[in-house]
Amino acid sequence: MAIATKKAQFSGLATKLINAEILTEEIATAAFENAQKNNIAYVRYLIENKLVPSEKLAHIISHQFGIPLLNLESMSVDPELKGIIKPSLIEKHFALPIYKHGKTVFIAIADPTNLHGLDEIKFSLGDELIEPILVAWDKLAQMIDASLNDNESSFDELDGEDLDDFDDVDVSHEEEKNDESEIDDAPVVKFVTKCLLDAIRKGASDLHFEPYEKSYRVRFRIDGMLEEITKPPVALAGKIASRIKVMSRLDVSERRVPQDGRIKLRLSKNKSIDLRVSTCPTMYGEKACLRILDSDAAKLNIDQLGYEDFQKDLFLENIQKPYGMFLVTGPTGSGKTVSLYTGINILNKNEVNISTAEDPVEINLQGVNQVQVDERTGMTFPKALRAFLRQDPDIILVGEIRDFETGSIAVKAAQTGHMVMSTLHTNDGPQTLTRLQDMGIQPFAVATTINLISAQRLCRRLHPEYRATHEVPNTVLMDEGFPEDWITEDLKIYKAEEGNPECPSGYKGRAGIYQVMPISDSIRRLIIEGANAVQLADQAQKDGVWDLRTSGLFKVRNGITSLAEINRVTVE
Repeated sequence: MAIATKKAQFSGLATKLINAEILTEEIATAAFENAQKNNIAYVRYLIENKLVPSEKLAHIISHQFGIPLLNLESMSVDPELKGIIKPSLIEKHFALPIYKHGKTVFIAIADPTNLHGLDEIKFSLGDELIEPILVAWDKLAQMIDASLNDNESSFDELDGEDLDDFDDVDVSHEEEKNDESEIDDAPVVKFVTKCLLDAIRKGASDLHFEPYEKSYRVRFRIDGMLEEITKPPVALAGKIASRIKVMSRLDVSERRVPQDGRIKLRLSKNKSIDLRVSTCPTMYGEKACLRILDSDAAKLNIDQLGYEDFQKDLFLENIQKPYGMFLVTGPTGSGKTVSLYTGINILNKNEVNISTAEDPVEINLQGVNQVQVDERTGMTFPKALRAFLRQDPDIILVGEIRDFETGSIAVKAAQTGHMVMSTLHTNDGPQTLTRLQDMGIQPFAVATTINLISAQRLCRRLHPEYRATHEVPNTVLMDEGFPEDWITEDLKIYKAEEGNPECPSGYKGRAGIYQVMPISDSIRRLIIEGANAVQLADQAQKDGVWDLRTSGLFKVRNGITSLAEINRVTVE
């Protein structure tokens, strides 16, 4: 009779274990009381104290609660579900999402009595439905450990041994957070920091943080080519975007429109790196693109840019002229800013007043008056240029000529005794001349103000230790555009030797290829007569101007790059 009374005080599971003679009444009683005293689940107490084998207990629980028992050894966690639940919740409630069908997420559990835990998980998933699946305790513990470690390793794919060198991030404006949110977001903070540092170590020019429907990836642009670096859990897309926006002083609550900002990384007392940040809403979250702005790049010697000797002489001769326009053209990422800043550094002297209007100001230059263009505040390129003309300028740099008004003021400045330097997004020199006219600038103004146009591209350099001789028939070289007098017996063409662990691509660093086109009297006459870009290009060739293709082939001839690389960045 006493035994019946005791059984009535137990949970159904305890009674089941006694009836199955797996536990004696005394052991079951002590276990039940100790579990309550220590405020832990009865199932956890039984397993942790090795009172019941995990597999046997799982079978009894499955029968008792009517929940199907799953063998986890035959499956793995769906990668799309990694990060869908916070690690803190997984550890707290000993539950792991393993599969999703439609809007139902199947949760592996070992203790179905933890109803509060299931409710908390369901709340964290929002609109998703949950379906519990029973798993043996020890098997679930192994899978949880593996899953959490895998999540951690996905953050650690970017080597973080240099984190100690990271002194400061300019985020002093960041709002204070409570301890709980700081703990939850700490892995994301660490992950973003590692991405930035690793990109700098690898010499990347850009970082892309890209959310998709079922995945998330981080890519670096290294030597002009995008490389996938890591794939963090897609559920962290929002937190990663928010962290980047906090660091760059953007509005975290605004997710519907693009935003532009800036991050400053102080790597040491004497070394800092600026990053230009652009966010853009996409179908599945906000994409962030970060451009690394290394101030050392602006201090490059002109010999390091890759100009041939005669091109360098034309560059130096024309930037020294007292008035006129010097234009640098090419697509985004072709090194236009570095070329302009190199010229500005050469001209930057105490006796010269230099003013720049840029959107954005990428690199700070001591001794140069730099103005940040911001359409939102009304500080436009035309407004900045008009102000410069009242500031007794010698040299004016316009970040980009985008429209008629900017171009018109720049031309007038060049006509009235100022040297104007600027960029355009055009393919080559002749197309730059027609593009300005398309904007509405009169042909005679174009013809009389422009001194020199430098069109450029960046190509990857062959690593001198990981390149191989490339046997190319002379007929093929002729078809590729090699001048006949370049094809000699001692000509050696090289290609990248891929697959070496030290340099997998066979390339290291980049070099510029240029079309440096002075505006001759013949070209000026053609402009005024309304010639098109093809006619202007033909005249430039007669004047001895190398086009981008010829400049690139000359670098192939000198073993600096490969024919395949020149074919990638120029038109045959």
